[in-house]
Amino acid sequence: MKPLYLSLICVLIVLTCQSDKKKEDVLGEEKTQLTTAEKIAVAHGIENWDNVKNVEFTFKVIRDGRSGHGRRWVWDTKTGEISLGSSLGALKYNRNKIDSISLDADKAFINDKYWLLVPFQLVWDTTATISESKKMVSPIKKDTLQMITITYPNEGGYTPGDAYDIYYDKNYMIKEWVFREGNSKEPTLTNTFENYQDFNGIKIAIDHKKEGGNWNLNFTDVSITVE
Repeated sequence: MKPLYLSLICVLIVLTCQSDKKKEDVLGEEKTQLTTAEKIAVAHGIENWDNVKNVEFTFKVIRDGRSGHGRRWVWDTKTGEISLGSSLGALKYNRNKIDSISLDADKAFINDKYWLLVPFQLVWDTTATISESKKMVSPIKKDTLQMITITYPNEGGYTPGDAYDIYYDKNYMIKEWVFREGNSKEPTLTNTFENYQDFNGIKIAIDHKKEGGNWNLNFTDVSITVE
């Protein structure tokens, strides 16, 4: 009987090991499964961000066909050095050393950068909360899309408590958003994300239009330099 008994023990050990391995595999799959926010960031090229050295862009708003001078930014992502050029003058500062002189400029930079790179902010802004995805009709083009809402805490940052409803397609590309100041029920601003262009693997929506077409937040002279 001993050989049979030993054989049964060996079979049980093998089955137990296989079961444990399956559990490990499942846990591993769960750990590597991306969140919706991460999928949106990946679709827009966040895997290429570590190679980015400099980001340059001009942020401007076109109203009724008329365009202002806008704000021209040059950002060294490695050192935090920022250069601002606008109709009001020029300023250089470092994001690691904000003072009373650079505070207003940094508020403007954070706003403009958010518009430029919101797909990445979804994963960078770890203090914000992100809702579960649900199917919705987009407010401007009336497309059936998925939507998540990112909400910022009531304290901290330059615009605490704000919320954004992000509408994205089956490829996880952002198509529209609704900004709600202070997480108000009513929209503060609603616009599109369109005219996507690829800058060294970073996909950026150049135009953001309101319904009616007489308003466009537009990026020009965009350049992304990689190491």
